[in-house]
Amino acid sequence: MKAHPHLQHSLSVPNFQTQANNSPPTIALPHAHSMSDLNAKGDTKKKKKGDLQFRANFESGNLNKVHVVQDGFEYDLYIRPDTNNANYRLWYYFCVSNAKKNQRVLFTICNFSKQRSLYRQGMAPIVKSTSRPHWECIPSKQVYYYKSYRHGKTYVLSFSFLFDQEDEDYYFAYSFPYTYTDLQRFLHGIEVKQFPYFRRELLGRTVQYRRMDLLTITDFESTAPKKTIAITARIHPGETPASYVCHGLISFLLSDHSFAKMLREIVVFKIIPMLNPDGVFLGNYRCSSMGYDLNRQWMNPASWAHPEIALTRECLLKMSETEEIDFYIDLHSHSTATSSFMFVNLVDSSSTREETLILPKLLDMRAKEFQFADTKCCKDPLKLGTGRRTIGELLKIAKHCYTLEMSFYSYLDPSDATKLVPLNEFNYLELGKNLGLSFLEFYRITQNSSFFLGKK
Repeated sequence: MKAHPHLQHSLSVPNFQTQANNSPPTIALPHAHSMSDLNAKGDTKKKKKGDLQFRANFESGNLNKVHVVQDGFEYDLYIRPDTNNANYRLWYYFCVSNAKKNQRVLFTICNFSKQRSLYRQGMAPIVKSTSRPHWECIPSKQVYYYKSYRHGKTYVLSFSFLFDQEDEDYYFAYSFPYTYTDLQRFLHGIEVKQFPYFRRELLGRTVQYRRMDLLTITDFESTAPKKTIAITARIHPGETPASYVCHGLISFLLSDHSFAKMLREIVVFKIIPMLNPDGVFLGNYRCSSMGYDLNRQWMNPASWAHPEIALTRECLLKMSETEEIDFYIDLHSHSTATSSFMFVNLVDSSSTREETLILPKLLDMRAKEFQFADTKCCKDPLKLGTGRRTIGELLKIAKHCYTLEMSFYSYLDPSDATKLVPLNEFNYLELGKNLGLSFLEFYRITQNSSFFLGKK
């Protein structure tokens, strides 16, 4: 693939004098759930080349409005807050079209709800276009995160971009998108292969009537005693790396790899790959369609307001009556961490604490993207309603309940601990595979040989 001119140094992660008008024109954008065509509905006039057109009326899209600072040269962009909750503004994903060849533009995203950001460490927006469909990072030398006096002394993100082709749609995003439809296509592709060790069930429906999928992966014919491992992901819709890790884990478990076959013989994997399908579809960062942070609702979920959590909690409790649930892991992404790590529950016994840290240590040994040194024992009262804390208490498996946090940006270079290496989709997929291999290594270490070999 021919590299984009401004991406010659992609994966490296301007000071422009702005001429603000007194009353800059505003381009209003439809919400992601509008699904109407911007050109067909709000703007029917034929625009001259170079008058950029913006849209986010597609799945997981997010952009609320655009202020034209200098037409054709500089634009202030504003993120749409989460549906029914104005407190969260971090995820963006939008399309720009109608550019002239070699038109250089300065974009400034003005209304992040978080001031602390990985943009200070070198993170950059990602971009793809119609003819170049693979996401790439905008070079860090073209990206600035700074306190802007023009925007009320708040932190903003400015980046310059060169549109090198006409008649292209250019997409920009906070991180690698993974939509509800992406998941449904992935699961359908698995189903048609009719693997004997895979089952897909409808756990229930969301508020907006999207599917809640429950996957079971195991050797159903094996008579060996089995442990159960429960995995959930994407409770926060903007944390897209969590879906890539889950995707990588599922792909590994379904593969012909000899270690995957061993795992299927001794473990039942129960996976709910998307806990917040409505929020994902709408392009929210943290909340559901009703404006709730679902990862604070585990203690007492309401079926009318948080059906996703009510269904999952009920499923796990019922499962625990007939199966021995050994692990519960909830997959997330972190917006300020420079490497991936785990939150673990704080337990009293020193021997239990040591066992709690075995899995993170094994993952650290396998995955360059993960840092055991950053793993945190957490008993923060503010996180009492999270899945890790609540499920650990309800199922009495607190020692094996984890939140796996993937950095949105980087991992530490194994050969130089002072250097940050930007992550991509393939790193996240590989981390999912290595999580599966770490489970196998855990049982090799902690279980007797007869269990590991699948013998009674």
